[in-house]
Order: sequence, then structure tokens, then C-alpha cells
Amino acid sequence: QEQLVESGGGLVQPGGSLTLSCVASGRTSVNRAMGWFRQAPGAVREFVASISWPGRKTIYTSSVKSRFTISRDNVKNTLYLQMTDLKPEDAAVYYCASRSGDVTSGHDAEYDFWGQGTRVTVSS
Repeated sequence: QEQLVESGGGLVQPGGSLTLSCVASGRTSVNRAMGWFRQAPGAVREFVASISWPGRKTIYTSSVKSRFTISRDNVKNTLYLQMTDLKPEDAAVYYCASRSGDVTSGHDAEYDFWGQGTRVTVSS
């Protein structure tokens, strides 16, 4: 079993920045790619970004490319999502997830462990 705990969500004004963190524990993160997903009220969960093991490759959904950066610290077993120029449409609960295998993926069905989520609100 792997436990994932997100933090860093909160209220931010449009154009602002936030950095989300996700700490993994309970099993090794070696050879496991990780990702961020989000779910807005009334919407389906959507892919945001994914990073390979050990972190050389990243992929993003088009709406966040150039604004969000996914990274990982394999010593600290921590996944990050740096979000800049936040827009109201970025408001959602953000989830981190991990998957078996070292390659990136934008498909939530390929992830087997999930955190509980952290809420991001973008409003003036």
C-alpha cells in the first residue's frame, strides 16, 4: 500500500500562484510514475500533469501547459505542482496519484494509488 497526502491548496486571486505538494509513504516510489488530476464541482476528474520515474519526462494537459510545472524530489518522496497565472477555471480539488511503471500517463485508470485531494479556489 502507498499513502499519498496532498497539501498546499487554498484561496488565490486570478493571476496568482500556488504550489501543491504530495508526500508518498508506505512503499517505495522507485519505478513509479506520478500524476496530478483535478475535479471541479459537477465535472469529471481530468488529467493535469504526469511525471516519469525518476523525473526526466513530463506531460501536461494543454490548458495548463506553460503555466503549471510538475516535479518530484525522490529523496523526499514528494511530488510538486507549481501553478502560476491561475484562472477561475483552474479551481478544483487536486489529487495526486501514482502508478506502477516508470512512464507518464494521462489516463486515471492507469493509476492505482490516490491521495485525498486538496482544494484550490481561484477567486477575487
